[in-house]
Formats: sequence, structure tokens, C-alpha cells
Amino acid sequence: MVEASQLANFSDIRCDIPELRGDNYKVWKERILLHLGWMDIDYVIRKDEPPAIIDESTPAAIAALYERWERSNWLSVMFIKTKVTGGIRGSVDQHENVCDLLKAIDDQFVTSEKALASTLIMKFSFYRLTSVKGVCEHIMKMRDISAQLKKLKVDMSDSFLVHYILNSLPSEYGPFKISYNTHKDKWSINELMIMCVQEEERLVMEQSESALLTSTRGKNKAFKTDK
Repeated sequence: MVEASQLANFSDIRCDIPELRGDNYKVWKERILLHLGWMDIDYVIRKDEPPAIIDESTPAAIAALYERWERSNWLSVMFIKTKVTGGIRGSVDQHENVCDLLKAIDDQFVTSEKALASTLIMKFSFYRLTSVKGVCEHIMKMRDISAQLKKLKVDMSDSFLVHYILNSLPSEYGPFKISYNTHKDKWSINELMIMCVQEEERLVMEQSESALLTSTRGKNKAFKTDK
């Protein structure tokens, strides 16, 4: 009954794991480890390989330790290989031990993580808000890039992030930036988002009033000319 249940679980959840392509390594590994545990075949990852069988080993000890470890190892290796694209599978050293296989995949993607960090830093550096609207989404995207960099061990303080986000806002937010720089207290990212959204609403209203005034003046001028 247990094995049937495990097979059912495997059928239900295996499609949630993306194939390892190269740009999704972090997500791939997290889901692989999660699903191995979910299917209760991660024993080999949690426990060291048991000692070799000797004459004094009892059948109970063999069944409880070695056979369980061997089964866990074989299923885990086969499961991982089904979730790696053919091109990557050929470039990774093949191992019969799942821990060795995971380490080989880790080593393969160390350089990929460095390249990803460089790409994210460049994206973060050139990211700018080009209009008054959309400040909330803008801040959330910059926070997301910061979070991705943090996972790659490229940390930046909240204080730096607040200043950098402010500098990425368009010129219409100039007085708002000056107000923050002259303010004694420092804002958290959440406080910055709240204040920016309020400033966006004010700027949008101000622009609408200015457009309405310009339109009204144009109509009045046209009316006088016709008259």
C-alpha cells in the first residue's frame, strides 16, 4: 500500500518540476529536493552510506539500512536524470551516487550563477522609471532583482536600496527626493513604497488639472478669435 501511494504521489507532482536548462538552476534544485522528500525517497541524501555488509550483519540490519539506502539512491538518481535536458546531461559527469551527482551539477553551474549575477547587476543599474505612473510596480521589480542578487550572495542594504530607487525616479519626483534627503528619519522599503504611491497620486492629479487648464484656455482663445 505504501509503494502504491508513493507511485500515486509521483504521478501527481512530478510535472511541477521544470527541466534543468541552465537559467533555472536555483528553482530546479529547490523543487528537486522538495519532491524527493515528498516522495519519501530522500533517505540517501539525509543519511550516509551504511557500512559494507559483513558476515555478522543480520538480515534485519541489511533490510533496515543497506537496502533502504540503495533503493533511495537508485530512485533519486533516476528521478533527477529525467529532469535534466539532454544537452546538460551530457556535460555533467555521470555518477551512481545521488550526492555525487548533485555536487557535479552544482559545480557545473557555479559559473552560470556568476554570469546571472552580472546580468542582474547590469539590469538593476540601468532600470529607470520613465513616467510618473507605475511607481509601485517599479519598486517591486527593483526589490525582486535585489532579492535574486541576495540569493546569489550579492547583498545590498535597505538604506542603499531606498536611495537607489529614489534616484531611478523621473524628474517629476525631484521635490519628493529633496524632501526625503532633508528628512531626519530613514524609510524602509515598505515606507518608501507607500510615500511614493501617495506622491504619484498627487502628481497625476496635478498633471490632470494642468491639462484641463490648458484645454480650457485653448477653447477660450478659439472662442474669442471666432467672435
